[in-house]
Amino acid sequence: MIAVQMPIPMNRKWIHAVLLVLGLLFLVLMLRTVGVEKVWHALASLGWGLVPLVLLEGLGEVMHTNGWRRCLCSPFRSQSFVRLFWIRMAGYAINYFTPTAALGGEVTRVSLVAPAGRTAEATSTVLIDKACMALAHLLLVVAGAGLLLLGGIRLPPVLQTTMLVSGSVIAAGIIAFMLIQKEGKLGAVMRWPLVQRLAGTRSQKIADNTAAVDEALRIFYRDRRSDLALAVIWHMGGYAASLLQTWLFFTLLGLHPGFVIVAGVWIIGLWFDLVVFLVPMSAGTLEGSRIVTFVAVGYSAVQGMTLGMVVRLGHFSWAILGLISYAVLAFKPGPPSLSPAHSELGTATRTPAPGR
Repeated sequence: MIAVQMPIPMNRKWIHAVLLVLGLLFLVLMLRTVGVEKVWHALASLGWGLVPLVLLEGLGEVMHTNGWRRCLCSPFRSQSFVRLFWIRMAGYAINYFTPTAALGGEVTRVSLVAPAGRTAEATSTVLIDKACMALAHLLLVVAGAGLLLLGGIRLPPVLQTTMLVSGSVIAAGIIAFMLIQKEGKLGAVMRWPLVQRLAGTRSQKIADNTAAVDEALRIFYRDRRSDLALAVIWHMGGYAASLLQTWLFFTLLGLHPGFVIVAGVWIIGLWFDLVVFLVPMSAGTLEGSRIVTFVAVGYSAVQGMTLGMVVRLGHFSWAILGLISYAVLAFKPGPPSLSPAHSELGTATRTPAPGR
């Protein structure tokens, strides 16, 4: 089967390159404003506690891998969990280190999970997984907003309004994305602008490929609703690992603010991460968001900056491991080619469902 191409326009690459540069400049400015020595002292005070903080980042990725596994069709789920974990980390590394708007890593996952074929099925699993992750992220932010209100945490009015407006827009986008997938119309949305610029055989190949992806998406949403729910739950667990990370960070600093404050810091950080996902490496936004969060709940900018640096260290460490895994997996023989007899999509596409 011919691979589904997801080219990244050059102007979009420039946009993300600019965002990356601006984010790095913002990070340097924040470090100078807060004080490099103060941040370094705070990081040093964590000592060996940095190790479990980084490991908790990996725990979250293990849970996210379980979420992705629930989205895989039967042939791909036969691969070992360890292999799937390192495939996911390879994609994570490509997303983290390259300005590809989280597309480069997903193409990497598709190529590694189905190197011998079944690209349409592999593409559909990655798209479904992205939607489940986004929904899990959104649900936690919404639930956390209720916790903030019930817990009596009073955020600045500007921050409250921004959270409400941006959250509503993103929620609408996530719901629309999942509905389009459910109806098997994502390919139609994606291929229309491409087909307009191409003609002949190439145009027909794009149409065939995207139609196969649409069919796989429609079958998943129709027949595997329990897996869909479990994928969302696993991804929520993956994000919840950062709650443990936040609690441990406070504990290592000798601070004991109570569950509501810890959860509040975690939730506001999650909201920022949801809103600024387009910035490569979260450059500047990761630390900046934690500074705003800590100041909003009554702590210092230095403490917020330090948490941001800890989270970045976790991201960077696992991204390095992901690059190593990519180097290994890219040259290691993958799973054998999957025959149509063992493919959910292969069976379904020979007998289209009514209404197609």
